[in-house]
Amino acid sequence: MSLEGAIAAHRFGLGARAGEIDRASRDPKNWLKTQINMPADQPAPMPGLSFMTGGELVVDMRHYQMERRDAKRNGTVPADPVKAFFQSRVKQFIDELAARYALGFTTDRPFAERLVWFWSNHFVVSAMNPRATTFVGAFEREVIRPHITGKFEDMVLAAMSHPAMLLYLDNAQSIGPDSLAGRRSGKGRNENLGRELMELYTLGVDGGYTQADVIAMANLLTGWTIDPTGDHNGFMFAPSRHQPGTVTLRGKTYGGSLDDGIRAIRDLANDPATARHVAGKLATHFIADNPPPASVARLEKTFRDTGGDLRALAHTIVDDPAAWQPGLNKMRTPVEFVTAGYRMLGLPKGDNSEKQIRGAVAATRLMGETPLAPPAPKGWPDTSDAWCGPDAVLTRIEWAKQVAHALPPSVDALAVAASALGPLLSADTRTVMARAESQADAIAFLIASPEFQRR
Repeated sequence: MSLEGAIAAHRFGLGARAGEIDRASRDPKNWLKTQINMPADQPAPMPGLSFMTGGELVVDMRHYQMERRDAKRNGTVPADPVKAFFQSRVKQFIDELAARYALGFTTDRPFAERLVWFWSNHFVVSAMNPRATTFVGAFEREVIRPHITGKFEDMVLAAMSHPAMLLYLDNAQSIGPDSLAGRRSGKGRNENLGRELMELYTLGVDGGYTQADVIAMANLLTGWTIDPTGDHNGFMFAPSRHQPGTVTLRGKTYGGSLDDGIRAIRDLANDPATARHVAGKLATHFIADNPPPASVARLEKTFRDTGGDLRALAHTIVDDPAAWQPGLNKMRTPVEFVTAGYRMLGLPKGDNSEKQIRGAVAATRLMGETPLAPPAPKGWPDTSDAWCGPDAVLTRIEWAKQVAHALPPSVDALAVAASALGPLLSADTRTVMARAESQADAIAFLIASPEFQRR
């Protein structure tokens, strides 16, 4: 069991399961790299449930809208139909989350799963928007998981054309003011997706674009909407809604076709500013809140040299010397913290496994984080200061006590600590655990320890 093996399991993975540090220690970098030789695994639905594709969800939403129209004619429509739809579909969202958590607790490819979480928090679609609530699970399954080892531009294009994104950022209703539909309806374009595409997903806030570029991109995206039949996974390009004519975006001219919109997205995805933006976010996530400039530069160069090859970027971060320096620099987010706890303790187990999984979902919500449901398009914070306030730490301690005291009294706390943290376990934490009044208290001290709360 080596320090490098422990770093691989915690800094790059999701926290060590029994025996995982030993396995990683044989060749830590290769252990990580072999996990990303293929797309990410897909979560399995909870027993008795099934997932719907983006196209199927569009049809489901369409049926709901038709039922609402009929109810309105009959005088039985709810006072707030959007809220009613949200409430009727929120259970589906929770079921998606439960399946996602369950995969995190048990996966043998924790690095691949960590990359899924990273990219889902980059291309944000949030269940906080009632229009997107029912779609966010499908978005991660169809946009993020298949592309973590592919090209960045392909992930961007998949994200921009998925019903979840089109609904979340209101592009499904965006109509070119001079289009046939625009002239008839008097409705206009929505700039949300064009702006966030450049500010958050590609170039970055300092990426060198103007408000005129935002309008140009929004014009290119008019007519990108959802197909009510569910074909093409729910995406449709509607020429009658598309703003006619050519546009100039960051010095390049594009026509008025679907292919021109696709070309503009690919150009943004391969821009040098995008390479810098993505490199900075990856280094911040895996190395430190303020990563070394040399690490960012290496990632940026890999992005440019490979045309945004995401597996090559992941290999670069694994090979970066700064990523293997001792010291726990990053505070675990609530989801990372709870996941690491469950992996360490071999949870869920027993006859009430599903209840334990759903309890974990509820716990991270109390700690302030619900995956796939950040309050804004910029996603959940990825720096330690967002997660280490006094109230947040107290909530973690209370959860540690609750989980520890639900374990069998025969658990060997020090053996668990040695297997889960290995060389990362500090002498102070070992001493406190040895002096604990019970094995449950010792486990609680372990979960609440600084070296477990950080990675």
